[in-house]
Amino acid sequence: MKKDLKMTFKGKPVTLKGAVPSIGDKAPDFVAVDKDLNDVRLSDFKGKVRIISSAVSLDTSVCSPQLRKFNEEAAKLGEEVVVLNITMDLPFAIARFCATEGIDRVIALSDYKYHSFADAYGLMVNELGLLARAVFVIDREDTVQLAQIVSELASEPDYKCAVEETQKLLAHAGR
Repeated sequence: MKKDLKMTFKGKPVTLKGAVPSIGDKAPDFVAVDKDLNDVRLSDFKGKVRIISSAVSLDTSVCSPQLRKFNEEAAKLGEEVVVLNITMDLPFAIARFCATEGIDRVIALSDYKYHSFADAYGLMVNELGLLARAVFVIDREDTVQLAQIVSELASEPDYKCAVEETQKLLAHAGR
């Protein structure tokens, strides 16, 4: 677990509450809410490779492309991969955004109710009350294989790195 990561939001320093899982750590389970107000847990997708994309808000110029890009990539990765996108946005805003943007391969979740993901992954930005931008790739055995924390919240993650790590895990499984 990593603590005291240096992060900024539009160049100004911000701090995270908690510790972020590192490569090799067991992925913490969490509960978040989907666009229909149903509880969804990471463990609901046990046995699959999982990409978790965390973002500040879908209503920003960086977060919306992040969700769209992962939606495109998820369509190419197949059914053995589940992509979760988590923000603090309300489920109603998530439903509207996903319907408008045609998001059909990523499961968009809200951490507004429980803050379970924020707490388990140490991604709550103290100064904003929002999630930091990060990408995790978790293998079928619940081990973190990629932990990408974007140091500037207003910057996009390295999509290619996440997709390549996921493809390696799929190839390793003999897919």
